[in-house]
Amino acid sequence: MIGAFFTHGDGAGRFLWNTFVSVPKARGKTRKSPAEIALAHGVSESVIGPVDTARFIAFVWRVAGRPDPAPDGWKRECPLTVVLDNYSVHKSRLVKDAQTAWAEAGVTLFYLPAYSPQMSAIEPVWRDVKAHGMPWRTQTTLGEAYKAVEEALAQKAKRLQQKHCETKNLLTAPT
Repeated sequence: MIGAFFTHGDGAGRFLWNTFVSVPKARGKTRKSPAEIALAHGVSESVIGPVDTARFIAFVWRVAGRPDPAPDGWKRECPLTVVLDNYSVHKSRLVKDAQTAWAEAGVTLFYLPAYSPQMSAIEPVWRDVKAHGMPWRTQTTLGEAYKAVEEALAQKAKRLQQKHCETKNLLTAPT
């Protein structure tokens, strides 16, 4: 999965994500189409496969709020800084090539130092979803596991937004 947690600005408290599934490798010579594989595992074809460079680039544009299709010269109203770890997909050649277009749209990438997950605002979110959002891990199919993860992430997003609104209300309440 890939996710973004907004810590500042108008979007503060928002949590966006995309979840994907890796299916077991086929052991026979029989080749199934991606649609057949998806159907067999109870998921849609669009979620099969890893977080690759193309999916990461599309996710950054989604986080930036770019409409699809985007008009020529589209630019964010406010600058956006996306904080990343050093996952190889985040540093691929295609990502480096996309940085010019992102900069023109008001999006900047900031890389955390290597091996420093404690500096990432999203790590506690992932940890909480894993430890508390999915305390039962008894799903027997990929489709069930995918749905359980999606539900846990949706609940976490709701709690994060509620917490942000409560904090914002406390800060702006008259004294």
